[in-house]
Amino acid sequence: MSDYECMMLDISDHIATVTINRPDVMNAINWQAYAELEEIFRDLQKNSEVRCIILTGNGRAFCSGDDVKQIMMKIGSDDGGGGRLRDVRPGTTPAAKAILDCDRPIIAAVNGAAVGWGMDMSLMADFRIASEKAKFGELFVKRGLVADVGGMVRLPKIVGAEKAAELLFTGDIISAKEALDIGLLSKVVPHEDLMDEARKFAERITCNPPLAVRHLKEGLRRSYYGDYDEVGNWIAQTLAILFQTEDHKEGVASFMEKREPTFKGK
Repeated sequence: MSDYECMMLDISDHIATVTINRPDVMNAINWQAYAELEEIFRDLQKNSEVRCIILTGNGRAFCSGDDVKQIMMKIGSDDGGGGRLRDVRPGTTPAAKAILDCDRPIIAAVNGAAVGWGMDMSLMADFRIASEKAKFGELFVKRGLVADVGGMVRLPKIVGAEKAAELLFTGDIISAKEALDIGLLSKVVPHEDLMDEARKFAERITCNPPLAVRHLKEGLRRSYYGDYDEVGNWIAQTLAILFQTEDHKEGVASFMEKREPTFKGK
């Protein structure tokens, strides 16, 4: 078991299990967690022993999206956190790019809430197996923002453009059963069986020739999902604009103050 501040990594029998380990904040992602996700997936790409990856969360959530409180506390600080929020870098989010670039099959074992960037991250996996306790929501619109490449590129391909639009435009949260019904999930299993089911599925993949599997994944990415970098550039440019809006500030303030937002289109 490798040591990280926000993640846990275990590699055994050709299967790497990456666990988001911030259970006290429902595995919300801060800058350190983003950096560790990027590092881990880049390193796994280089590890010839790894043939399949399981991505999950510790505790009652898979990932509740950005750690809004921690990120917003950094605005105006000297450590660059605020600048990173205001001056979004061109291109795809580095952690997202690392996950999408990874040529090993990825199984998202969704153990609880997967909302905001958490839902987008689950969409970056090749398969999603969910606990009956899981729930999903593209909450970006509630913060006056747009989704990352998971929501903008992968979601329409998986559930269709109309259903994707409904989830993106409303920010509604759906249950594991509804997610299964719309084709978002491979299967829903009892909560206590989730990791066993994910590992059994991973073992069905790891028994096959690893080089062939990697090339099959790349072939599917090219033929079905296309080049996400172009959309990633558009997302970055759009976020740079939206982060400055009053509606974004209201979305964050209402979340922090636990009240209903009032948006003005400004």
